[in-house]
Amino acid sequence: MVAVVAGRDNEDSGTATKTVRMVIGSEKAEFFADPDVVKALAAKGYTVQAETSGSWAMEGLDLKGYDLALPSSQAPALELAAKYRVTGTLPRPFYSPLVVVAHKNAAEVLAGNGLAALDAEHRGTFRMGAYLDAARADRTWQQLKGAGKYGELTGTLYLSSTDPETSNSGALYLAAASYVANGGKVVASDAEVAKTGPLLNKLVSVQGAQQSSTDAAFRDFVSGAGNPLVLVYESQVASLLADGQQPGDLVVLYPDTTVNSDHTAVPLTENGKALAALLAADPRLRELEVRHGFRPQGDAAEFASAGTYLKQRLTGVRQAPVPTSKVLHELARRARG
Repeated sequence: MVAVVAGRDNEDSGTATKTVRMVIGSEKAEFFADPDVVKALAAKGYTVQAETSGSWAMEGLDLKGYDLALPSSQAPALELAAKYRVTGTLPRPFYSPLVVVAHKNAAEVLAGNGLAALDAEHRGTFRMGAYLDAARADRTWQQLKGAGKYGELTGTLYLSSTDPETSNSGALYLAAASYVANGGKVVASDAEVAKTGPLLNKLVSVQGAQQSSTDAAFRDFVSGAGNPLVLVYESQVASLLADGQQPGDLVVLYPDTTVNSDHTAVPLTENGKALAALLAADPRLRELEVRHGFRPQGDAAEFASAGTYLKQRLTGVRQAPVPTSKVLHELARRARG
């Protein structure tokens, strides 16, 4: 079931004349509910009614009557485009890399054991290869030097991620992990699926019940609940910082091998197509996308680094190609056991 999150007519200006009904990944809910975004869209003649869904779950929805689908990556967008016979290049107005948020104690222990490298007080690199080696060996926090003085660092060392069968970030985590586990090669064959499947199952099964959205996982982390290492979108951290919050205990680790979340539009009507074009090109909307932590396509300079937490340019971060949708679905199935 999807939840209505936005769609207020702009009362200050009677310019909003076309209503665009869309389904979006939950991490964009705050963006479309922002009164400044509502106002900017109204100035261009649009009112948006946005409902949320897991990006991979959109394929199972009946989108008749919708104008636009905006999942959080290209693979589910391509599936939707095929299902609804949408042709041509799909617009990708903005993107966000996946990052690992860690509490400072955890980040320092990881760095002391070669699993991370810190380059600023609140920022560093997460070493995927070393982490996967630790996961294969069922390493616990207690086995890491320096962890003993922190009572909260106990049990198996793992990253919390979302359900890969329904959530985009969880699926992209498997894409990056399988790429590293497959020797720096995208998983494509049945043999490669079989080879990487057991490790992916280990990464997921250790977590127990998984959240269906990064919103809930990030809120839990910020409140101090749950696991000390959580995979979220950079945009969520950037949005928190833009709101004036700068948690002293927060460290943002950029995986050295990752997959960007390319927010990809699937226009189902002409109004949907026009709105997707606005999101990509309108200067005011691009400015608001940055405020919400998204990186507009095409110009890294628009994304201002938030002090010592975020990277302005993604140097030292390797982009892993994403397997085909069919392969990624199979990896997710095996990961979930």
